[in-house]
Amino acid sequence: MQRRSFVQSMAALAAAGALPISLNTVLANPAGAVSVESLPELKGELTLYLGRGEGGLYENVIKAIEERNPEFKLRIRRGPTASLTNAILAEAKAGVRRADLFWAVDSGAVGMVTDAGLAQPLPDDLTGQLRDNFQFSDWTPVTGRIRTIPFNTERLTAADIPDDIMALADSDFSIAWAPAYASFQSFVTAMRILKGDKVTADWLRGIDARASKYAGELGVVMAVERGEVDLGLANHYYTLRLKSGKPDANVDLAFTRNDAGCLVNASGILALTDNELAVNFIRYLLTREVQSYLAEEAFEIPLVDNVAPPVGLPSLDKVSPPEIDLTQLADLRPTVELMRSSGIL
Repeated sequence: MQRRSFVQSMAALAAAGALPISLNTVLANPAGAVSVESLPELKGELTLYLGRGEGGLYENVIKAIEERNPEFKLRIRRGPTASLTNAILAEAKAGVRRADLFWAVDSGAVGMVTDAGLAQPLPDDLTGQLRDNFQFSDWTPVTGRIRTIPFNTERLTAADIPDDIMALADSDFSIAWAPAYASFQSFVTAMRILKGDKVTADWLRGIDARASKYAGELGVVMAVERGEVDLGLANHYYTLRLKSGKPDANVDLAFTRNDAGCLVNASGILALTDNELAVNFIRYLLTREVQSYLAEEAFEIPLVDNVAPPVGLPSLDKVSPPEIDLTQLADLRPTVELMRSSGIL
């Protein structure tokens, strides 16, 4: 669904004038994502700190919500997620609150804010809409992204790829990676949590011996598709986006099992003020319309039930991500120090 039709469809629901049924009735026992038709109208003003990401698609969602709710105004401060996280922490230290909401593209950044005690608790009927492993008391994931191994289909098949991420360090594959990229560092943080610092450092050095570095993970996937390397390390949606524009691209996805190599991370949003309007804005992000749009256009993973995953990606119940509290990914400083001491950064 393109931006214009998405915005227009949200506005059309508002123009239809149907009386929404009780929110409590809808959310008391939701069968997956609810529709925007069931939500209360937003009235008033909020300030959102919005981490950069997804090629402007998050902006399209915001535009659609505003057009559906003409008496609602969202003031937005945009920037890299890490910079906005630091701004929120600095403002809190100075006794200042400028943001009502923080929408981050990485759960590690969310964890830094929640660890500082700045996030407001969210109602159970909101968090309860999410899948069991993605329910938190003071923030909500919006969509997921899974770590994958994109591989060149002219060189390899999925059967050639080990299902243990640690095995790559001892393989003969040529590898593309983006160690300075935030999602990669969250992946390394997960590996540290699961395997310990020494094992992680050894793995990093083993990969570095046969890896080519790229600035971002789209560059990783493009290098794999061009045949510059055998395989890469990247979030799933870069491969799916490339293949959506180039169906015959020489790249496909492989998945490891029960390790950091198939970590499911998430974008997430939290409320910084005890404000019913902020909570109701968050409700819109979990609706069937928004979740479907982000799955279809951004190729992100819906985290509410009964919304189809992006084309080309198996459903979450068919992959085996590790069990890890996503807010633990906030422990980023030791990861960066480890990567530097290992000669990776």
